Amino acid sequence: MKRILLALALAMALLLPACKSSSAPAENATVPSLDAITLGTDYKDIKATLEFKSHRTDLNESGVLAGYVAAFQKLYPGITINYEAVTDYAETMTTRLSTPNWGDICMTPTTVPITELANYFEPLGSQAKLGETYNFIENRAFGGIVYGVSSTNNAQGVLYNKKVFSDAGVTTVPKTPDEFLAALQKVKDNTSAIPLYTNFSAGWTMGAWDAYIGGSATGDAGYMNIVLPHAKNPFSDRGDGTGPFAVYNVLYEAVKRGLIEDDPSTTDWESSKGRINNGEIATMVLGSWAIVQMQDAGPNPDDIGYMSFPITVGGKQFAAAGPDYNYSINKNSTANNKIASMLYIKWLIEESNFDYDQGGIPTVKSHDLPDIYAAFEGVEFVSDTPSPDNEADLMSNINVDSEVGLNMDNQHVIDVVEAALSGSKTMEQIADSWNAAWTAAQQKHGA
Repeated sequence: MKRILLALALAMALLLPACKSSSAPAENATVPSLDAITLGTDYKDIKATLEFKSHRTDLNESGVLAGYVAAFQKLYPGITINYEAVTDYAETMTTRLSTPNWGDICMTPTTVPITELANYFEPLGSQAKLGETYNFIENRAFGGIVYGVSSTNNAQGVLYNKKVFSDAGVTTVPKTPDEFLAALQKVKDNTSAIPLYTNFSAGWTMGAWDAYIGGSATGDAGYMNIVLPHAKNPFSDRGDGTGPFAVYNVLYEAVKRGLIEDDPSTTDWESSKGRINNGEIATMVLGSWAIVQMQDAGPNPDDIGYMSFPITVGGKQFAAAGPDYNYSINKNSTANNKIASMLYIKWLIEESNFDYDQGGIPTVKSHDLPDIYAAFEGVEFVSDTPSPDNEADLMSNINVDSEVGLNMDNQHVIDVVEAALSGSKTMEQIADSWNAAWTAAQQKHGA
Protein backbone atom coordinates (compact mmCIF):
# COMPACT_ATOMS: atom_id res chain seq x y z
CA MET A 1 0.00 0.00 0.00
CA LYS A 2 2.85 2.38 0.85
CA ARG A 3 4.39 1.74 -2.56
CA ILE A 4 1.06 2.43 -4.26
CA LEU A 5 0.59 5.70 -2.37
CA LEU A 6 4.14 6.75 -3.19
CA ALA A 7 3.62 5.98 -6.85
CA LEU A 8 0.38 8.00 -6.88
CA ALA A 9 2.12 10.93 -5.19
CA LEU A 10 4.91 10.87 -7.76
CA ALA A 11 2.43 10.69 -10.60
CA MET A 12 0.51 13.68 -9.27
CA ALA A 13 3.74 15.63 -8.86
CA LEU A 14 4.59 14.98 -12.49
CA LEU A 15 1.14 16.06 -13.64
CA LEU A 16 1.07 19.33 -11.72
CA PRO A 17 3.33 21.35 -14.06
CA ALA A 18 1.20 20.34 -17.02
CA CYS A 19 -2.11 21.36 -15.50
CA LYS A 20 -1.23 24.27 -13.23
CA SER A 21 -1.45 26.94 -15.90
CA SER A 22 -5.05 26.07 -16.81
CA SER A 23 -6.27 27.14 -13.37
CA ALA A 24 -6.14 30.42 -11.54
CA PRO A 25 -2.60 31.15 -10.25
CA ALA A 26 -1.77 31.63 -6.60
CA GLU A 27 -0.80 35.14 -5.53
CA ASN A 28 2.82 34.03 -5.12
CA ALA A 29 2.87 32.27 -8.51
CA THR A 30 5.83 32.62 -10.83
CA VAL A 31 5.07 35.02 -13.68
CA PRO A 32 5.78 33.35 -17.05
CA SER A 33 7.54 35.04 -19.95
CA LEU A 34 5.54 35.89 -23.06
CA ASP A 35 7.02 33.00 -25.03
CA ALA A 36 6.00 30.48 -22.34
CA ILE A 37 2.28 31.25 -22.62
CA THR A 38 -0.18 29.37 -24.84
CA LEU A 39 -3.21 31.58 -25.39
CA GLY A 40 -6.59 29.99 -24.84
CA THR A 41 -5.08 27.06 -22.95
CA ASP A 42 -3.06 28.50 -20.08
CA TYR A 43 -4.68 30.16 -17.04
CA LYS A 44 -8.24 29.72 -18.34
CA ASP A 45 -9.74 30.22 -14.87
CA ILE A 46 -7.76 33.32 -13.94
CA LYS A 47 -9.72 36.27 -12.54
CA ALA A 48 -8.30 39.79 -12.50
CA THR A 49 -9.22 43.43 -12.93
CA LEU A 50 -6.55 45.33 -14.82
CA GLU A 51 -5.96 49.07 -15.15
CA PHE A 52 -4.50 49.93 -18.58
CA LYS A 53 -3.06 53.41 -19.22
CA SER A 54 -3.08 54.39 -22.91
CA HIS A 55 -2.25 57.41 -25.04
CA ARG A 56 -4.97 56.55 -27.58
CA THR A 57 -7.71 58.94 -26.51
CA ASP A 58 -9.24 58.64 -29.99
CA LEU A 59 -9.61 54.86 -29.84
CA ASN A 60 -10.96 55.03 -26.32
CA GLU A 61 -13.62 57.61 -27.19
CA SER A 62 -14.68 55.69 -30.32
CA GLY A 63 -15.08 52.43 -28.43
CA VAL A 64 -12.36 50.62 -30.38
CA LEU A 65 -10.39 49.72 -27.26
CA ALA A 66 -13.54 48.35 -25.61
CA GLY A 67 -14.00 46.18 -28.69
CA TYR A 68 -10.60 44.59 -28.20
CA VAL A 69 -11.44 43.88 -24.57
CA ALA A 70 -14.72 42.20 -25.54
CA ALA A 71 -12.94 39.98 -28.08
CA PHE A 72 -10.24 39.03 -25.55
CA GLN A 73 -12.85 38.14 -22.94
CA LYS A 74 -14.19 35.40 -25.19
CA LEU A 75 -10.97 33.58 -24.28
CA TYR A 76 -10.57 34.93 -20.75
CA PRO A 77 -13.96 35.94 -19.35
CA GLY A 78 -12.53 36.33 -15.84
CA ILE A 79 -10.22 39.20 -16.84
CA THR A 80 -11.66 42.72 -16.77
CA ILE A 81 -9.65 45.50 -18.41
CA ASN A 82 -10.35 49.15 -17.64
CA TYR A 83 -8.69 51.58 -20.04
CA GLU A 84 -7.78 55.09 -19.06
CA ALA A 85 -6.80 57.21 -22.04
CA VAL A 86 -4.47 59.98 -20.89
CA THR A 87 -4.01 63.35 -22.56
CA ASP A 88 -0.42 64.66 -22.55
CA TYR A 89 0.48 61.03 -22.06
CA ALA A 90 4.27 61.07 -21.87
CA GLU A 91 4.45 63.86 -19.29
CA THR A 92 1.52 62.60 -17.22
CA MET A 93 2.61 58.97 -17.23
CA THR A 94 6.20 59.83 -16.36
CA THR A 95 4.90 61.58 -13.25
CA ARG A 96 2.63 58.69 -12.33
CA LEU A 97 5.48 56.20 -12.51
CA SER A 98 6.94 57.85 -9.42
CA THR A 99 4.27 56.03 -7.42
CA PRO A 100 4.07 52.21 -7.38
CA ASN A 101 0.31 51.84 -7.81
CA TRP A 102 -0.29 53.59 -11.12
CA GLY A 103 -2.02 50.58 -12.70
CA ASP A 104 -1.07 47.29 -14.35
CA ILE A 105 -0.30 47.92 -18.04
CA CYS A 106 0.89 51.05 -19.78
CA MET A 107 2.30 52.23 -23.06
CA THR A 108 5.97 52.51 -22.07
CA PRO A 109 6.94 56.20 -21.77
CA THR A 110 10.07 56.87 -23.81
CA THR A 111 11.16 59.25 -21.05
CA VAL A 112 12.23 56.28 -18.92
CA PRO A 113 15.96 55.69 -19.50
CA ILE A 114 16.78 52.23 -20.84
CA THR A 115 18.97 51.55 -17.83
CA GLU A 116 16.04 52.23 -15.47
CA LEU A 117 13.40 50.02 -17.12
CA ALA A 118 13.81 47.32 -14.47
CA ASN A 119 12.97 49.86 -11.77
CA TYR A 120 9.43 50.19 -13.08
CA PHE A 121 8.50 47.27 -15.29
CA GLU A 122 8.16 43.48 -15.15
CA PRO A 123 10.54 41.42 -17.35
CA LEU A 124 8.66 40.01 -20.35
CA GLY A 125 11.33 37.49 -21.31
CA SER A 126 14.82 37.23 -22.73
CA GLN A 127 15.76 39.41 -25.69
CA ALA A 128 17.25 36.41 -27.51
CA LYS A 129 14.13 34.28 -27.11
CA LEU A 130 11.49 36.91 -27.80
CA GLY A 131 13.53 38.18 -30.73
CA GLU A 132 12.86 34.90 -32.52
CA THR A 133 9.15 35.76 -32.74
CA TYR A 134 8.77 39.53 -32.47
CA ASN A 135 10.12 42.51 -34.43
CA PHE A 136 12.07 45.38 -32.83
CA ILE A 137 12.26 43.61 -29.48
CA GLU A 138 15.52 45.37 -28.66
CA ASN A 139 13.76 48.73 -28.39
CA ARG A 140 12.87 48.42 -24.70
CA ALA A 141 15.43 45.88 -23.55
CA PHE A 142 18.47 46.13 -21.33
CA GLY A 143 21.01 43.55 -20.27
CA GLY A 144 19.37 40.93 -22.50
CA ILE A 145 15.97 41.31 -20.77
CA VAL A 146 12.88 42.74 -22.49
CA TYR A 147 10.68 45.18 -20.56
CA GLY A 148 8.41 46.35 -23.36
CA VAL A 149 7.03 44.80 -26.54
CA SER A 150 5.72 46.95 -29.38
CA SER A 151 2.00 47.51 -29.88
CA THR A 152 2.57 48.19 -33.55
CA ASN A 153 5.49 49.43 -35.60
CA ASN A 154 5.93 52.41 -37.86
CA ALA A 155 7.92 53.24 -40.90
CA GLN A 156 8.80 56.91 -41.16
CA GLY A 157 7.63 58.53 -44.36
CA VAL A 158 5.36 61.18 -45.83
CA LEU A 159 1.59 61.07 -46.22
CA TYR A 160 0.41 62.45 -49.54
CA ASN A 161 -2.77 62.77 -51.57
CA LYS A 162 -2.20 60.89 -54.79
CA LYS A 163 -4.93 62.76 -56.67
CA VAL A 164 -3.51 66.15 -55.70
CA PHE A 165 -0.08 65.07 -56.91
CA SER A 166 -1.58 63.91 -60.20
CA ASP A 167 -3.56 67.14 -60.65
CA ALA A 168 -0.41 69.15 -59.92
CA GLY A 169 1.58 67.28 -62.57
CA VAL A 170 3.78 65.38 -60.11
CA THR A 171 4.20 62.09 -61.96
CA THR A 172 6.87 60.37 -59.88
CA VAL A 173 7.36 60.14 -56.14
CA PRO A 174 10.11 62.59 -55.07
CA LYS A 175 13.28 60.96 -53.80
CA THR A 176 15.46 63.94 -52.86
CA PRO A 177 14.87 67.18 -50.96
CA ASP A 178 15.07 69.21 -54.17
CA GLU A 179 12.56 66.95 -55.93
CA PHE A 180 10.19 67.15 -52.97
CA LEU A 181 10.32 70.95 -52.77
CA ALA A 182 9.79 71.11 -56.54
CA ALA A 183 6.73 68.86 -56.17
CA LEU A 184 5.35 71.14 -53.44
CA GLN A 185 5.84 74.13 -55.73
CA LYS A 186 3.86 72.36 -58.47
CA VAL A 187 1.06 71.75 -56.02
CA LYS A 188 1.01 75.45 -55.12
CA ASP A 189 1.14 76.57 -58.75
CA ASN A 190 -1.41 74.13 -60.20
CA THR A 191 -3.92 73.32 -57.45
CA SER A 192 -5.72 74.96 -54.55
CA ALA A 193 -4.31 72.46 -52.04
CA ILE A 194 -1.89 73.37 -49.26
CA PRO A 195 1.42 71.81 -50.40
CA LEU A 196 2.76 70.89 -46.91
CA TYR A 197 0.57 71.09 -43.82
CA THR A 198 2.78 71.51 -40.77
CA ASN A 199 0.17 71.01 -38.02
CA PHE A 200 2.35 73.53 -36.20
CA SER A 201 -0.06 74.50 -33.42
CA ALA A 202 -0.43 70.90 -32.22
CA GLY A 203 3.18 71.04 -31.03
CA TRP A 204 3.87 67.31 -30.88
CA THR A 205 3.62 67.10 -34.66
CA MET A 206 6.78 69.19 -34.89
CA GLY A 207 8.69 66.53 -33.00
CA ALA A 208 7.75 64.04 -35.73
CA TRP A 209 10.53 65.50 -37.90
CA ASP A 210 13.18 64.07 -35.55
CA ALA A 211 12.20 60.56 -36.60
CA TYR A 212 13.84 60.99 -40.01
CA ILE A 213 17.34 62.14 -39.10
CA GLY A 214 18.71 58.63 -38.43
CA GLY A 215 18.03 55.68 -40.72
CA SER A 216 15.97 57.64 -43.26
CA ALA A 217 18.59 60.34 -43.72
CA THR A 218 21.76 58.24 -43.40
CA GLY A 219 20.89 54.60 -44.14
CA ASP A 220 22.90 53.74 -41.02
CA ALA A 221 21.19 51.64 -38.33
CA GLY A 222 23.85 52.70 -35.83
CA TYR A 223 23.56 56.43 -36.46
CA MET A 224 21.18 57.51 -33.69
CA ASN A 225 22.59 55.60 -30.74
CA ILE A 226 26.20 54.87 -31.69
CA VAL A 227 27.39 57.47 -34.21
CA LEU A 228 25.49 60.60 -33.15
CA PRO A 229 26.72 60.72 -29.53
CA HIS A 230 30.30 60.90 -30.80
CA ALA A 231 29.79 62.80 -34.08
CA LYS A 232 31.50 66.14 -34.60
CA ASN A 233 29.04 68.88 -35.59
CA PRO A 234 26.38 66.37 -36.64
CA PHE A 235 23.80 69.00 -37.65
CA SER A 236 25.98 70.68 -40.29
CA ASP A 237 25.05 70.62 -43.97
CA ARG A 238 26.75 67.63 -45.61
CA GLY A 239 26.25 69.17 -49.04
CA ASP A 240 24.75 66.04 -50.56
CA GLY A 241 21.14 66.19 -49.39
CA THR A 242 21.59 63.62 -46.63
CA GLY A 243 21.89 63.64 -42.85
CA PRO A 244 19.98 65.57 -40.17
CA PHE A 245 20.49 68.99 -41.79
CA ALA A 246 18.76 67.83 -44.96
CA VAL A 247 15.67 66.78 -42.98
CA TYR A 248 15.21 70.03 -41.10
CA ASN A 249 16.12 72.08 -44.16
CA VAL A 250 13.18 70.59 -46.07
CA LEU A 251 10.91 72.09 -43.43
CA TYR A 252 12.82 75.38 -43.33
CA GLU A 253 12.73 75.82 -47.10
CA ALA A 254 9.06 74.84 -47.37
CA VAL A 255 8.17 77.51 -44.81
CA LYS A 256 10.50 80.10 -46.34
CA ARG A 257 9.07 79.54 -49.84
CA GLY A 258 5.47 79.77 -48.70
CA LEU A 259 4.69 76.13 -49.39
CA ILE A 260 2.76 75.63 -46.14
CA GLU A 261 -0.55 76.88 -44.70
CA ASP A 262 -0.98 80.66 -44.56
CA ASP A 263 -0.86 80.87 -40.77
CA PRO A 264 0.78 77.97 -38.92
CA SER A 265 -0.62 79.16 -35.59
CA THR A 266 -4.16 78.33 -36.78
CA THR A 267 -3.58 74.72 -37.83
CA ASP A 268 -5.93 72.08 -36.43
CA TRP A 269 -4.90 68.45 -36.03
CA GLU A 270 -8.31 66.81 -36.07
CA SER A 271 -9.65 68.64 -39.10
CA SER A 272 -6.40 68.08 -41.02
CA LYS A 273 -7.30 64.40 -41.33
CA GLY A 274 -10.39 65.13 -43.38
CA ARG A 275 -8.64 67.85 -45.34
CA ILE A 276 -5.91 65.59 -46.69
CA ASN A 277 -8.56 62.97 -47.45
CA ASN A 278 -10.61 65.43 -49.53
CA GLY A 279 -7.64 66.98 -51.31
CA GLU A 280 -7.29 70.29 -49.47
CA ILE A 281 -3.84 69.22 -48.26
CA ALA A 282 -1.17 67.56 -50.39
CA THR A 283 1.37 66.29 -47.84
CA MET A 284 1.99 65.83 -44.12
CA VAL A 285 5.20 64.53 -42.55
CA LEU A 286 4.09 61.86 -40.06
CA GLY A 287 4.82 58.25 -39.23
CA SER A 288 2.85 55.43 -40.82
CA TRP A 289 0.62 55.21 -37.75
CA ALA A 290 -1.30 58.16 -39.26
CA ILE A 291 -2.23 56.37 -42.50
CA VAL A 292 -5.39 54.70 -41.25
CA GLN A 293 -6.57 57.86 -39.51
CA MET A 294 -6.32 59.81 -42.75
CA GLN A 295 -7.98 57.06 -44.78
CA ASP A 296 -10.87 56.85 -42.32
CA ALA A 297 -11.40 60.61 -42.17
CA GLY A 298 -13.38 60.98 -45.40
CA PRO A 299 -14.77 59.38 -48.55
CA ASN A 300 -11.46 59.06 -50.41
CA PRO A 301 -9.29 56.49 -48.61
CA ASP A 302 -7.71 55.33 -51.87
CA ASP A 303 -6.31 58.81 -52.47
CA ILE A 304 -4.09 58.54 -49.39
CA GLY A 305 -0.58 57.42 -50.24
CA TYR A 306 2.58 56.96 -48.21
CA MET A 307 6.12 57.42 -49.46
CA SER A 308 9.59 57.31 -48.00
CA PHE A 309 11.08 60.58 -46.78
CA PRO A 310 12.67 62.25 -49.82
CA ILE A 311 16.33 61.54 -49.17
CA THR A 312 18.53 59.23 -51.22
CA VAL A 313 21.82 57.90 -49.86
CA GLY A 314 24.26 56.49 -52.40
CA GLY A 315 21.48 55.90 -54.91
CA LYS A 316 19.21 54.09 -52.46
CA GLN A 317 16.33 55.13 -50.21
CA PHE A 318 15.95 54.04 -46.62
CA ALA A 319 13.14 54.35 -44.10
CA ALA A 320 13.62 54.41 -40.36
CA ALA A 321 11.34 51.83 -38.82
CA GLY A 322 10.63 50.78 -35.28
CA PRO A 323 8.03 50.48 -32.58
CA ASP A 324 5.24 52.82 -31.78
CA TYR A 325 4.57 52.77 -28.05
CA ASN A 326 5.46 49.49 -26.33
CA TYR A 327 3.36 47.58 -23.82
CA SER A 328 4.84 47.25 -20.34
CA ILE A 329 3.62 45.74 -17.06
CA ASN A 330 3.93 47.31 -13.62
CA LYS A 331 6.54 45.42 -11.59
CA ASN A 332 4.55 46.30 -8.44
CA SER A 333 1.32 44.61 -9.56
CA THR A 334 0.31 41.36 -7.91
CA ALA A 335 1.51 38.11 -9.46
CA ASN A 336 -2.06 37.35 -10.51
CA ASN A 337 -2.42 40.70 -12.28
CA LYS A 338 0.99 40.36 -13.92
CA ILE A 339 -0.03 36.99 -15.39
CA ALA A 340 -3.36 38.41 -16.59
CA SER A 341 -1.48 41.36 -18.10
CA MET A 342 0.88 38.97 -19.91
CA LEU A 343 -2.12 37.17 -21.39
CA TYR A 344 -3.73 40.37 -22.63
CA ILE A 345 -0.49 41.78 -24.09
CA LYS A 346 0.26 38.52 -25.89
CA TRP A 347 -3.27 38.47 -27.30
CA LEU A 348 -3.02 42.08 -28.44
CA ILE A 349 0.19 41.53 -30.39
CA GLU A 350 -0.63 38.09 -31.78
CA GLU A 351 -4.41 37.85 -32.18
CA SER A 352 -6.11 41.25 -32.08
CA ASN A 353 -5.00 42.61 -35.50
CA PHE A 354 -4.30 45.94 -33.77
CA ASP A 355 -1.16 46.46 -35.83
CA TYR A 356 -3.04 45.90 -39.12
CA ASP A 357 -5.94 48.06 -37.93
CA GLN A 358 -3.47 50.89 -37.36
CA GLY A 359 -1.65 50.42 -40.68
CA GLY A 360 1.54 49.38 -38.91
CA ILE A 361 4.31 46.91 -39.51
CA PRO A 362 3.31 43.75 -37.58
CA THR A 363 5.05 42.97 -34.32
CA VAL A 364 4.95 39.24 -35.08
CA LYS A 365 7.64 38.48 -37.64
CA SER A 366 5.60 35.85 -39.47
CA HIS A 367 2.71 38.26 -40.20
CA ASP A 368 2.55 39.84 -43.66
CA LEU A 369 3.26 43.51 -44.40
CA PRO A 370 0.10 45.62 -45.06
CA ASP A 371 -0.63 46.69 -48.63
CA ILE A 372 -0.15 50.40 -47.80
CA TYR A 373 3.62 49.83 -47.87
CA ALA A 374 3.57 48.89 -51.56
CA ALA A 375 5.05 52.30 -52.37
CA PHE A 376 8.09 51.35 -50.30
CA GLU A 377 9.20 48.75 -52.84
CA GLY A 378 12.97 49.06 -53.13
CA VAL A 379 13.17 51.06 -49.89
CA GLU A 380 15.17 49.41 -47.11
CA PHE A 381 13.76 49.56 -43.58
CA VAL A 382 16.34 50.58 -40.97
CA SER A 383 15.85 49.86 -37.28
CA ASP A 384 18.04 51.77 -34.82
CA THR A 385 20.77 49.64 -33.26
CA PRO A 386 20.62 50.01 -29.47
CA SER A 387 23.45 51.69 -27.62
CA PRO A 388 26.07 49.34 -26.19
CA ASP A 389 25.38 48.64 -22.53
CA ASN A 390 28.44 50.64 -21.43
CA GLU A 391 27.01 53.71 -23.22
CA ALA A 392 23.34 53.06 -22.56
CA ASP A 393 22.73 56.55 -21.16
CA LEU A 394 25.22 58.49 -23.29
CA MET A 395 22.90 59.55 -26.10
CA SER A 396 20.18 60.49 -23.62
CA ASN A 397 22.56 62.46 -21.42
CA ILE A 398 24.01 64.44 -24.33
CA ASN A 399 20.56 65.03 -25.78
CA VAL A 400 19.21 66.34 -22.47
CA ASP A 401 22.22 68.40 -21.43
CA SER A 402 22.56 69.99 -24.86
CA GLU A 403 18.88 70.99 -24.66
CA VAL A 404 18.49 70.05 -28.31
CA GLY A 405 15.94 67.47 -27.21
CA LEU A 406 15.74 65.09 -30.16
CA ASN A 407 12.62 62.94 -29.89
CA MET A 408 11.94 64.53 -26.52
CA ASP A 409 11.26 68.23 -26.91
CA ASN A 410 9.52 69.90 -29.87
CA GLN A 411 11.03 73.35 -29.35
CA HIS A 412 14.03 72.93 -31.63
CA VAL A 413 11.74 72.12 -34.58
CA ILE A 414 9.35 74.91 -33.63
CA ASP A 415 12.39 77.21 -33.79
CA VAL A 416 13.01 76.11 -37.38
CA VAL A 417 9.51 77.13 -38.44
CA GLU A 418 9.60 80.43 -36.57
CA ALA A 419 13.03 81.35 -37.94
CA ALA A 420 11.96 80.56 -41.50
CA LEU A 421 8.78 82.61 -41.11
CA SER A 422 10.57 85.64 -39.67
CA GLY A 423 13.84 85.34 -41.56
CA SER A 424 15.63 85.83 -38.24
CA LYS A 425 18.06 82.96 -38.77
CA THR A 426 19.20 80.76 -41.63
CA MET A 427 19.03 77.00 -41.29
CA GLU A 428 22.83 77.03 -41.19
CA GLN A 429 22.80 79.38 -38.20
CA ILE A 430 20.29 77.19 -36.39
CA ALA A 431 22.44 74.12 -37.08
CA ASP A 432 25.51 75.96 -35.77
CA SER A 433 23.77 76.68 -32.46
CA TRP A 434 22.74 73.02 -32.12
CA ASN A 435 26.27 71.89 -32.90
CA ALA A 436 27.75 74.18 -30.26
CA ALA A 437 25.36 72.89 -27.62
CA TRP A 438 25.93 69.29 -28.69
CA THR A 439 29.70 69.68 -28.53
CA ALA A 440 29.55 71.15 -25.03
CA ALA A 441 27.42 68.23 -23.83
CA GLN A 442 29.77 65.73 -25.50
CA GLN A 443 32.71 67.25 -23.69
CA LYS A 444 30.84 67.10 -20.38
CA HIS A 445 30.29 63.35 -20.84
CA GLY A 446 33.66 62.54 -22.36
CA ALA A 447 32.26 61.69 -25.77
